[in-house]
Amino acid sequence: MTFPTINYKFNGIEEAKSLPVVVEQKFSPLAKLITEGGRVTCQVEFEKITSHQHGRIYRVEANLSVNGTLYRAEATELSFEGAIDKVRDELDSELSRSKDKQDTVQKRAGRIFKSLLTRG
Repeated sequence: MTFPTINYKFNGIEEAKSLPVVVEQKFSPLAKLITEGGRVTCQVEFEKITSHQHGRIYRVEANLSVNGTLYRAEATELSFEGAIDKVRDELDSELSRSKDKQDTVQKRAGRIFKSLLTRG
């Protein structure tokens, strides 16, 4: 499965216009954690915090909706690339946790079903 189409919002930042290629490259491994079928949308927003003169002034926010479940990540770093990495890691963590929960529920249901079949 390939990662879904990503919508970008730049908030008037010219230097962020080249970042969609980086985002698509970094987010593509997340596709393996997304279940097949259903609706998947992703929105990524880039922002430069103007109240700072130096330090963590680049903010990236991502909203990933998978079958009605919203996964959200936000990071503020020294560069857009660093913030993208943190956002990807956070989304990876959330998707993995969700997939593990889903697998656990399926296994539990299978065990219950098997115990009902073997009792009779």
